[in-house]
Amino acid sequence: MKGEAAQAARARRAARRLLVQALYQWQMAGPAWQELHAQFAANPDFAKADADYFRAALAAICADPATLDDMIARCSDLPPQRLDPVEHAILYLGFWELRYRPDVPFRVVINEAVELARRFGATDGHRFVNAVLDRASREYRSVERGAVA
Repeated sequence: MKGEAAQAARARRAARRLLVQALYQWQMAGPAWQELHAQFAANPDFAKADADYFRAALAAICADPATLDDMIARCSDLPPQRLDPVEHAILYLGFWELRYRPDVPFRVVINEAVELARRFGATDGHRFVNAVLDRASREYRSVERGAVA
């Protein structure tokens, strides 16, 4: 069972990496999420990813970015339209997970987002992502935070 859990975590991590790339591309060029899904599904790295998670996140985020931007605006000192596209993509994913995926612990959401920001973002982008998602977790995961604080 332990090996299966580790494999599932690696697949979810791979899906998040691809999602950040897809969401960046979506912000820059605006293709339909279905086109992005098809493009990324053809990527050899996609075989290592949690395909269902990738599809669910991509479809949901692309369907309603305004709601996610409103959520980001409440927790960030920068308005969403001024965010770097990489950090914006990471925050889209982080906010979606915090709000709509209670099966993912808030600490996992924040940690994964910080790691993505370190890998793909600006020099100190991970600090910004950490601060914004920490604020968001207080709003969207207050019960969970209280249980572990």
